[in-house]
Amino acid sequence: MLQGQGSSVADAVRQIGVTQQTYYRWRKEYGGMSRDQLKRLKQLETENQRLRRAVSDLTLDKMVLAEAARGNF
Repeated sequence: MLQGQGSSVADAVRQIGVTQQTYYRWRKEYGGMSRDQLKRLKQLETENQRLRRAVSDLTLDKMVLAEAARGNF
């Protein structure tokens, strides 16, 4: 990052358009990760979101079918 090139944290974050608070939050959350680990984390989060939507849709379908099977339509 720019900080490694001799810039201060304040200058570096200003140049990339984020606040120092955001920088320190990111560093706390992702500081020990390599780029590959971070990329994999983002992929897993996306997959998790897709699976949650699928489960939600299937649960709703199950509820509709159960209601129809009871004759309450």
